[in-house]
Amino acid sequence: MVELTRRRSRWILGGFAILALVMGTLSVTLFDKMQGGGYIDPGSESSQAATVLRETFGQATPNLVLLVQTRDSVDDDASVTAATKLVTELTSAAGVVGVTSYWTDKSPGLRSADGTKGLIMAGVLGEEAEVQKRVGDLANRFGGTHGPLEVRVGGYAMLLHETVEQSQKDVVLGESIAFPLTLVALLLVFGGLVAASLPLAVAMVTVLITVGALSLIASVTDLAASATDVATLLGLGLAIDYSLLIISRYRDELVAGQQPAAAVVETMRSAGRTVVFSAVTVAVALSGLLFFPLPAVRSMGYAGLAVAVIAATVALTVLPAILFLLGTRIDSGRLWWFLRAARPAAGEGAWHRLARFVMMRPVPIGVAIIGLLLVLGAPFLGVNLGFPDERSLPESMNNRQITETIQRDFAATEQNGLFAVLPESAYSAAGLDAYARKLSKIENVHRVDTATGSYSHGGLLAAPTPANDRYRAVNAAYLAVVPDTTDPVVLNRISGDVRATPAATPVLVGGVAAANADAIDSVISVLPYALAFVVPILLVVLVVLTGSAVLPLLAVVLSVLSLTATFGALVWIFQDGHLSGLLGFTVTDDLPPTVPVMLFGVAFGLAMDYQVFLLARIREEYRRTRSNALAITSGLERIGRIVTAAAVLISLVFLGFLASDITFMKAFGIGLPLAVLVDATLVRGFLLPAAMELLGDWNWYAPEPLRKLYRRFGIEGASTLVTPDRADWRRPVRL
Repeated sequence: MVELTRRRSRWILGGFAILALVMGTLSVTLFDKMQGGGYIDPGSESSQAATVLRETFGQATPNLVLLVQTRDSVDDDASVTAATKLVTELTSAAGVVGVTSYWTDKSPGLRSADGTKGLIMAGVLGEEAEVQKRVGDLANRFGGTHGPLEVRVGGYAMLLHETVEQSQKDVVLGESIAFPLTLVALLLVFGGLVAASLPLAVAMVTVLITVGALSLIASVTDLAASATDVATLLGLGLAIDYSLLIISRYRDELVAGQQPAAAVVETMRSAGRTVVFSAVTVAVALSGLLFFPLPAVRSMGYAGLAVAVIAATVALTVLPAILFLLGTRIDSGRLWWFLRAARPAAGEGAWHRLARFVMMRPVPIGVAIIGLLLVLGAPFLGVNLGFPDERSLPESMNNRQITETIQRDFAATEQNGLFAVLPESAYSAAGLDAYARKLSKIENVHRVDTATGSYSHGGLLAAPTPANDRYRAVNAAYLAVVPDTTDPVVLNRISGDVRATPAATPVLVGGVAAANADAIDSVISVLPYALAFVVPILLVVLVVLTGSAVLPLLAVVLSVLSLTATFGALVWIFQDGHLSGLLGFTVTDDLPPTVPVMLFGVAFGLAMDYQVFLLARIREEYRRTRSNALAITSGLERIGRIVTAAAVLISLVFLGFLASDITFMKAFGIGLPLAVLVDATLVRGFLLPAAMELLGDWNWYAPEPLRKLYRRFGIEGASTLVTPDRADWRRPVRL
């Protein structure tokens, strides 16, 4: 492969340039194919209830709200005429059902306290992706001025639509922040324009191909908009990390006296294979997200797999092709005004001294660091799981403003209602009446509507009208449960109470609160299976990398431990509300379960990524010296600065998430940089050398079958490098 790259360097670069342009062009329609939600388990009880409601009754939950502002009063003649016409037009719109309004139903809850505003509610039929597309057309048609009325469109359907629009803005803003910051950092790392520009060139090609690949994936399966934000910044970060590893090794080979072509070959033999192992670990870690049925989480798995493969492929083809063409000119464009210092001799570097310091007292240092991480992770013990609502969007967003207006000025709570579907009902009117009375007795249930009338507090509130016929079908019926609150905690409790209320036939309970509860249960129940898939495969990969049966177990334990501080910070900041003013988000007193799951997939993959960087070099040093102590100190000395630089660079990239106006995306902007920096400092700088010192030669133990596996697929061969002397002028000050 390397020889082919050398002979066809220009063809490879031209081919990838064309591929990047084509894939970038495909991405133009990416956000038209994406959905804004993805937090519903399609196989859950609530999803089954929604399907029966749609297919059997032709109904949907009230996910569309029109907030109608009048000039004077909702009851004056001009307002009544215009509003009634609006209701008629909405009722005739394709895919819209169950239209109710203050003007046609005279429900007091649909009239504001001051009498200047009224509500029109309806259900938009379809799966989330269909609803999202339809509501955009409906918003364009019904939003705006209609005679004396000013209409604004909101509801859960609009929340999905606006989430996609906001995600599209966040991608552009995040990349516009990440690229300049990364360029400055790369200049500090490499000290030259040519070397610093190479990782960004690789990153740009990676991102363009990635977004094009996501567009293709979105054509065949549901893809959540949040996955695009993560995929683009993760692709940028991985491409830079892989490029940093390869370029640093290439320059070391040149310093060791290799000719440029031979230096590229040796670099790809060692660092190139490390990149392959690294990409495999990231891909495997993120593939665990495919086990989760929630489209938002599964989308992250698809995106992560794509970006890991693409980033590695580009780094292993485009970058060596450029290096073959550049040769020693990689050090062109050096910035002489950077402060420079001679590279310390072997055994005198900061990472070497740190490793020796830790290895002289491994037990107290190891206990202290583990204790610190556990203390930082303690807030996660109080995690309260819940799903994002309009408060996760910025205050300027239309849907959030409408929802807050309804909560403040109206008594209506229908948009938060539940529904109980009886798909195999053989109920008589008396049986349906009895079940409705039971449901209406549940605390905080305001009203229950069904085919036999409306009920409240165990009694009949209103006799059935022709409008109640929609609650019955052939051998089926359903009941609408209207709460008296919008409090998510209370709604969750009502959902459980409805499900616990006995019925004579099977009942499927749906609605937003029921769907949220089902999704949380789904995430918790699937998590063990995802871990059972990911961890054994990663252990095998690390065995192939290190030839050891012990180091893979140590790597997994340390990688998990490195995430404790991150999870604790998520709860402390985003659930408990610390730093909310500084970061600009609204406290919701809960944390979406998808955030720690997706963050674990990405952060654990990155932790294993850096573990591969370190263990590959330590293994190389062990093969050269046959000394455990020298392998640790020399390995950390040679690779420590690169891992630190990589951690800082990818953290700068991930800070782009903080530019998002969606709260749970900000969580990635805090969680991922924190996870990476904790892993690269406390874990790799202290815990790893401490643990390896305590284990001694047991670090390298492996039974014969594993040794054969390593000899067949592992990274063989000792380093050809010599230690640069103190006069090495190519080296600027390193992190």
